Amino acid sequence: MRKITFDIETKNTFEDIGENTPALLDISIVCIHDSKTNTYDSFLEDDFDRLWPILEKADMLIGYNSDHFDIPLLNKHYAGDLTIIKSLDILKEIKNSTGRRFKLDNVAQTTLGEGKSGNGLEAITWWKNGEIEKIRKYCLDDVRITKGVYDFALKNNYLKYKDKDDAKIKKILLDTSDWEKKEDNSATHTLF
Repeated sequence: MRKITFDIETKNTFEDIGENTPALLDISIVCIHDSKTNTYDSFLEDDFDRLWPILEKADMLIGYNSDHFDIPLLNKHYAGDLTIIKSLDILKEIKNSTGRRFKLDNVAQTTLGEGKSGNGLEAITWWKNGEIEKIRKYCLDDVRITKGVYDFALKNNYLKYKDKDDAKIKKILLDTSDWEKKEDNSATHTLF
């Protein structure tokens, strides 16, 4: 199964565009991990012609809040429909299990002992300052952490978080039995 773990950073915020619609934001960079090659890569908007064939060959897209945020935003630039590719949104799985949403940093710190190297607002500032390498490093770190969280959950059927109310570390039980069940995906190829 070819899995693409991915994350997106944007050039602007919801406040900048005046509404909470991810597809209206502008992408600064997309970073991925490709399980087929076990490599990480990054794509600025001018590089999307290299990204589409990779996504089209994926059996599954893995992200954190990706069904709500990343995929709709990518679809704005893609000639087909990325929602036909199997998607595993870790945040959606967590919310289905607990009824709550947790930040990736909380889950990663508690589960892996390693947190994020920045935040999305910093990435927007870096974009505005032309600091592309800082954005790239931060986004690749998020992909690496997301992949680590996914791999841990798949192996152990749980993740951990630190509860903000009582500061106790708690488990998020997850049923991962169907996560890597292959589906028939017929992506609309862009022929790049």
